[in-house]
Amino acid sequence: MRIIPAIITAAFTLSLTYVLSHKLGEVPLLGNLLSHKLKQIPPLGSLLSPQTGFWQNAEAIGERPREQLLLPALSGKVEVWFDDRMVPHIFAKNEADAYYVQGYVTARDRLWQMELQTYAAAGRLSEILGPELIQYDRKQRREGMGYAAEGTVREMMANPDSKTAVEAYAAGINAYIATLTPATLPVEYKILDYKPEKWDVIKSALLLKYMAHDLAGACNDLEYTNARRLFSMKDFNLLYPDFQDTLDPIIPKGTAYAAASVKVVAPPDSQLAMDAAFMKFRMDKPDPDNGSNNWAVAGSKTQLGAPILCSDPHLGLTLPSLWYEIQIHTPGMNVYGVSLPGAPGVIIGFNDHIAWGVTNGEEDVKDFYRMQFRNGLREYLFNGSYRAADLRVEDIKVRGGATIHDTVAYTVWGPVMFDNTFPDKTARQLFLAMRWKALDPSDELATFYKLNKARNYDEYLNALKTYTCPAQNFVFADKTGDIAIWHNGQFPLRWNDQGKWVMPGGDSSYAWQGFIPHDELPHIKNPARGFVSSANQRPADSTYPYRLYGQFDLFRGERINERLAAMSAITPHDMMLLQNDDKNLFAAAAMPMIKKHIDSTAFTPQEQPYWQLLSSWDFMATPDSKAATIFNRLWYHLEDTIWHDELNPADSSVLTYPQSTTTLQLLLRDTSFHFIDNINTPQKETLSQLLQGAFATTVKELAALNKAGKLELGKSRGTDINHLSRGIPAFSAQHLNTGGGQHIINATKQSHGPSWRMIVQLTSKTEAYGIYPGGQSGNPGSPFYDNSVNDWVTGKYYLLHIFDEKEKDDPVIRYKLVFTGK
Repeated sequence: MRIIPAIITAAFTLSLTYVLSHKLGEVPLLGNLLSHKLKQIPPLGSLLSPQTGFWQNAEAIGERPREQLLLPALSGKVEVWFDDRMVPHIFAKNEADAYYVQGYVTARDRLWQMELQTYAAAGRLSEILGPELIQYDRKQRREGMGYAAEGTVREMMANPDSKTAVEAYAAGINAYIATLTPATLPVEYKILDYKPEKWDVIKSALLLKYMAHDLAGACNDLEYTNARRLFSMKDFNLLYPDFQDTLDPIIPKGTAYAAASVKVVAPPDSQLAMDAAFMKFRMDKPDPDNGSNNWAVAGSKTQLGAPILCSDPHLGLTLPSLWYEIQIHTPGMNVYGVSLPGAPGVIIGFNDHIAWGVTNGEEDVKDFYRMQFRNGLREYLFNGSYRAADLRVEDIKVRGGATIHDTVAYTVWGPVMFDNTFPDKTARQLFLAMRWKALDPSDELATFYKLNKARNYDEYLNALKTYTCPAQNFVFADKTGDIAIWHNGQFPLRWNDQGKWVMPGGDSSYAWQGFIPHDELPHIKNPARGFVSSANQRPADSTYPYRLYGQFDLFRGERINERLAAMSAITPHDMMLLQNDDKNLFAAAAMPMIKKHIDSTAFTPQEQPYWQLLSSWDFMATPDSKAATIFNRLWYHLEDTIWHDELNPADSSVLTYPQSTTTLQLLLRDTSFHFIDNINTPQKETLSQLLQGAFATTVKELAALNKAGKLELGKSRGTDINHLSRGIPAFSAQHLNTGGGQHIINATKQSHGPSWRMIVQLTSKTEAYGIYPGGQSGNPGSPFYDNSVNDWVTGKYYLLHIFDEKEKDDPVIRYKLVFTGK
């Protein structure tokens, strides 16, 4: 009888062994950075193994011993000092060794993040996450991300400095990858059941193009083309104006500009060519609030007489953080700031002589062209004859499925993004080619290489001249007292309205006619007002002689300039308060109009308390503000009530609402403008009726929140900093009690906001402060994974330790890593 239990035990053991060593199918477990779901559980045996599983990724809290590593590729000794926040401070005798070690230590902390972002950029997520990502991968390939990265690699390899930096950095990453064992793999590889591949320089190029997409990947050509079919040109310009009534540009209003040195000639007939039906193609766009604040104040306005520079880029917030803090010290360079994991050098920071920061330029540098093809995708009509397209076959590997082969046609403009097979085979037979500045060969890395070493304004300016895309406002300050800002990048020379709508792709006269000369870009140095600033507003007023189209902010820049103009004897602490400023000037401009056109005597007993909160609000969007929550929801419903009938037609065309700042300006100028009337009702609505209805809807929506004690902004919205997987709450920092928001200097939103706050006082010994919402480690099992999050929420800053070689015994240094070469 003993044989029966033995058989059962053996069968159970074999079954358990099989289960623990094979994937299980169709069980939602994990979402990726695109919020899709992974449909397979990894082999639980290896994931749970005490020897190789996730247990091995736990890091002990406490001091680490001094480590020594032999890396034969190094030409000499390199020391890395890790401070109390695990920021690495690299000391090398030459730049190649410095970038090699930067690659190594960055990969040690952030390898999975680095590689996942390059997979996303290249359109390769299906390889690791399965067939649900095929459409995303097709989109990335059709936007030309891989094609653009290849062009960037060619440019970097032609520049000796960029070549040295990017190749040494890649070699350092690969040196770390070579040390990995099943036990030491980052935990996400174990969960997703795959392994890192060798790092090639094209991955760094892909990362840079990924940022270009995030910051210069938006355009409204499709939406505006549809809008022109619905509205007259007068109404179109009302909804989507080039300039706002209230304008506080980066370069002060009234600045005199020389006449344009290059003239643009429009085609004889540059009118919109109408299609018979609306375009249904939709583009996945980056967050429209991807932007930033930066400013620099002259010594004449500071307490110590030294310039102070501030920068806080506003981007999607994730764990691991977008940024990696680092110091790199060589005989010719001593730079500190934040790097992008996957690219060498420092992107935003300072050295012994200067400091710099960036904000997004916001211009539209992407246009679409209507193409006529024959023989499938083989030939397209151009200037009266057919020419052969360059066909690029994209092989998309799919985990758990067959490889997808997608053919993308390249034209004189660029890739055909939309055709009769994409997004699907039921789409209209319309072929749209894309001209995007980010697809041109470029070497943005060279700009940051030069900035890392720059000593003065002339060297800063020389660094900017090679920078093309994404367009950025580079703010500058140095220890000689200079401050400056350049609206920098390559901007197409355009005639009036060119690029607002889809253009005929068969006619070369619709091409860009070159780029605005660099010396004529909006810029200013040492202005009389004693400061320079940018917050994604228009770079210049209407007297600027070239056309710059985009979607620009308004009120953040106005608030920054208002505060800086009023300040004197400025200290770094004053700048901390300004970066965390919660004043909502948009709401302050809107509320008098709302009060005038809403009948508070008609409110129900349930509505009255909400109105009392809102009408007495001081416009500070602090975490404990209930009025901020009420205003945000009221404005959302008011906008939707005004625009929904016109901009959500029955055929579901691709359209876009006007910017909130435009809607506000329209209402302030004319509270009875004709779009207030609902075209779907027989009566004519008034603004008062719309406001009354929007407020009633707002109260109904917020009643449950209020009852639950969650009406405050920090509780009703707050901020979630999710793990890049989106699907592991334990790896995320959620329900953070934050204030701020859109149109506010503290631009924190639910999953977006100040991703790095930096303040640099350029005294003889630089004094700098900074923080980002995360930690240096990408390992959720590390005490330095999210250690900065709560301090970031409360507006705290860390003193940035800029060491020199004499400070090797500073008590803030927690341990050292010593690399030796052959």
